Amino acid sequence: QVQLVESGGGSVESGGSLRLSCVASGYTYSTYCMAWFRQAPEKEREGVAGIDSDGSTNYADSVQGRFTISQDVAKNTLYLQMNSLKPQDTAMYYCAMKPRCAFSGAYYYTLKNLGVAGFDYWGQGTQVTVSS
Repeated sequence: QVQLVESGGGSVESGGSLRLSCVASGYTYSTYCMAWFRQAPEKEREGVAGIDSDGSTNYADSVQGRFTISQDVAKNTLYLQMNSLKPQDTAMYYCAMKPRCAFSGAYYYTLKNLGVAGFDYWGQGTQVTVSS
């Protein structure tokens, strides 16, 4: 089974930065998509950023230009560098994985067309709080 463990959340002031990490284990997929989702209280979970096994990325409009998703394959670790944080970024952030997936190619997925239901494995989440 796949296990995903997030870390790196915390409290920062508006305009600050945080770097989230997600360590993955128990997987053996040649192609996959990994993503960061977030969920604020009483709001639906939304996709923030995704990256596939080839390194292609996909971002939500609300974070594009501020957040950067990356992965260290050797360390089985996914990252989310968050800069210029805003109070509306406050949420629980979750790491997710989908086998047999790509964000590029002749035919590809996006965070929007996959949605929450499109991802098979999830971490427990890490809290990010941004004060004004």
